[in-house]
Amino acid sequence: MEVAAYAALARQTGLMREMDTIAQNIANAATTGYRAEGLVFAEHVARLGNGGGGLSMGHAIVRNVDLSQAPLARTGGQFDFAIQGTGFFLLDTPDGPRLTRAGSFTPNAVGELVSPDGHRLLDAGGAPVFVPPDAHVVALATDGTLSADGRPLTRIGLYAPADPAQMTRAGSALFDPGGAPLPVEGGQLVQGVLEQSNVDPMTQIARMIEVQRAYSAGQDLVEKEDDRIRQAIRTLGPK
Repeated sequence: MEVAAYAALARQTGLMREMDTIAQNIANAATTGYRAEGLVFAEHVARLGNGGGGLSMGHAIVRNVDLSQAPLARTGGQFDFAIQGTGFFLLDTPDGPRLTRAGSFTPNAVGELVSPDGHRLLDAGGAPVFVPPDAHVVALATDGTLSADGRPLTRIGLYAPADPAQMTRAGSALFDPGGAPLPVEGGQLVQGVLEQSNVDPMTQIARMIEVQRAYSAGQDLVEKEDDRIRQAIRTLGPK
């Protein structure tokens, strides 16, 4: 008698996880470089013995990251960079290499470009990007070549995870590549702009309403199943 309740509770758990994901997306709709997430649901089907039919249980198993291009917003900042196309910036963090599409950088005390959290930006060779403190004009070419006062300094690299399925979120706009990231071609860099979040708030709100309705329907099923079991116990129990 508990089969229906187990199936419903498994579905409810997945819907709660999806609601948390949607809430996170909406909260980061204005976060630079943020990538929206979704959940992939899977169905587990098993045959019950003794002619009991089958059991179908749905559960959320994989977080899916939306890697589609987000709008670019012009800032005019000399160290604000954005990527058009594929690839991520590679940052050196205490927890290992991290990927990001958030391209707001500033020089630190020794001239290395760092993210707002102090993580160093790495070039195409995996070395920190350095800008001389006395540089007046810093220019970035679309191929990633960074120059100071007309003199080439380095080439900012674009990277991607070796296995996208292993990439996990490590912060609002940071990703753990799940291994050594690989250089990629095809993306172009733009200076003086920042890539925005690719969250569509209206789509997320519409999905939130759908999930809320599905959760309410599941809750009703659980309550009705509980009432059915109680009624069966009262009817079939000892007199």
